Amino acid sequence: MIYSYLGQLDRHYYVWVDSTFTHKEPVGFVPAIWFALSSYPTRVWGITVMLESGAIYRNLPPHAIAFKKDTEKIWTPKDAQRWDCYATDFVVIEYNYLHDKLCKVRTNEKEIFGSYLFTAGYVWDGFTAAPDQSKEFHFISTHGGRLTIQPTDMVVYDDDSFTDKKLEFPKGLKTQTEYFSCEK
Repeated sequence: MIYSYLGQLDRHYYVWVDSTFTHKEPVGFVPAIWFALSSYPTRVWGITVMLESGAIYRNLPPHAIAFKKDTEKIWTPKDAQRWDCYATDFVVIEYNYLHDKLCKVRTNEKEIFGSYLFTAGYVWDGFTAAPDQSKEFHFISTHGGRLTIQPTDMVVYDDDSFTDKKLEFPKGLKTQTEYFSCEK
């Protein structure tokens, strides 16, 4: 399904929300259920949650949520996401093959480990139409309990039966720059 601005996740996730983003009088991390995303160009992905009170809170930044209550307290937008959103129309897919796979991620500041959650990708925009600009964004739960959203070239995965177990970023890969057609 293609979503425009707002879209639901294939499944919900139990998370913790930093109440400095949601409450006038913050009380630390509060439990929530994450069930939707929003995408507005030049902003980070928006996270939609239901709080324990039953209130729906939209457009939380990804650095406002955690997957465990006792987590890394300092998590910035640059830790949570490499690129701002650049379109409004997107799809959400959980690749079965990558489900919960261990991965190493290059954020803007460091390399960290995590587990795959799902992927969001843009459609019908000029960037996606250009082979060297097209990106998918992998949503990853870090081992530190935070969310990071990274393009595919910033993530390497471990597969016990296939990969070399080093989780090193490959050198020498090239960016796709050509369009292919069987009728030209």
